[in-house]
Amino acid sequence: MVRIVNRIFIGFNAAKLAGTLLLASAAWFLVFSTAAQAQLEFTTKAKFAILMDYESGTVLFQKNADQRMEPASMAKLMTLAVVFRQLQSGRFAMEDEFFISETAWREGGAGSGGSTMFAVLNSKISIENLVRSVIIQSGNDASIALAEGMAGSEDTFARIMNEMAQDIGLTGSNFTNSTGLPDPQMYTTARDLAELSRYLIREYPQYYSMFSEPSFEWNGINQRNRNTLLDDGIGVDGLKTGHTESAGFGIVISTNEGGRRLVAVLHGFETERDRAEEARKLIVWGSRAFEQVPAFASRETVGYANIYGGEKPNVALIAEGELSLYLPIGGRRCLSANIVYQAPILPPVIAGDRLAELRVYCDDQLIQIAPLYAAEDVKAGSIYRRSFDALKELALGWI
Repeated sequence: MVRIVNRIFIGFNAAKLAGTLLLASAAWFLVFSTAAQAQLEFTTKAKFAILMDYESGTVLFQKNADQRMEPASMAKLMTLAVVFRQLQSGRFAMEDEFFISETAWREGGAGSGGSTMFAVLNSKISIENLVRSVIIQSGNDASIALAEGMAGSEDTFARIMNEMAQDIGLTGSNFTNSTGLPDPQMYTTARDLAELSRYLIREYPQYYSMFSEPSFEWNGINQRNRNTLLDDGIGVDGLKTGHTESAGFGIVISTNEGGRRLVAVLHGFETERDRAEEARKLIVWGSRAFEQVPAFASRETVGYANIYGGEKPNVALIAEGELSLYLPIGGRRCLSANIVYQAPILPPVIAGDRLAELRVYCDDQLIQIAPLYAAEDVKAGSIYRRSFDALKELALGWI
């Protein structure tokens, strides 16, 4: 049973420093309420879009962010995630070379009509050069070569992509190939691509500088980075563009302008020009229209979750370190939040177990989801406690 508890209304006390939070807990809520998706003051031509603060995960803007969409070449970010994990584990090294098979050459090479690094059939290319091609040129031949070299076949590599996507927490995606070429069974969401980008930046900083390299040359052909916003002077330093006839034009970008990193995903444009203009507008707006507000200090109790049959009736919930929000300037009074978890929670509970999540709303728009963890151990309770909790759970089920 999904349980929503501790309805929290977050406001600001003028008698205290800005950012001090007042919390009031109320009764249990046993069903989800569907939040009205009131938009903040921004519009975009994109069919799908999200703007997210990198550090906190705060969502600053969203439009159809959880609807399935064809990823096009932005799926290559998942390919790169698998490659980076394999490199970091030591299984492969950048100087290792992979074979350019007929499949990679035919389906991803110059004759395919898609983006390519112009790899020569039956040649061997280092992982480093293949990775650079995927990032800068969006080379389909390079993507297939990486998939075959690391997993033996693209189908096996796709299974690895999906396993890793689950590990990261991407709940709205399914990958069937390494390139993003159209497949009715392959899909993702704007939110998943933003979370994937945060993961790449956080876990593999040693490779992130490649995303801002201006060009790459292979087989005597020099190609510019397809992310034209790298040259716009707004701090964009990644990540990936995408396009197919069926999906339209899309982009995943990140900027560290002003000392705060933002990640944006926009997709479904009719032209490259619209993609660049709308992405620029969104990332600049996000960097100027929001302020950071501290919400909870490290190890400060955010709320409580009931324990069924535990030695204690509930357990305190804390965030991972400090928890801050980025809110619209002048919009501090719009906040409310729910603590959501899957009930019943059974003992034993170990400190650090992920038990719940905090869902924060601004004027009923979901702006952030933060995982919550047990602050302490809770062992199994006595027979009396378990019997009492069983009756309570039964009574709640009747409501």
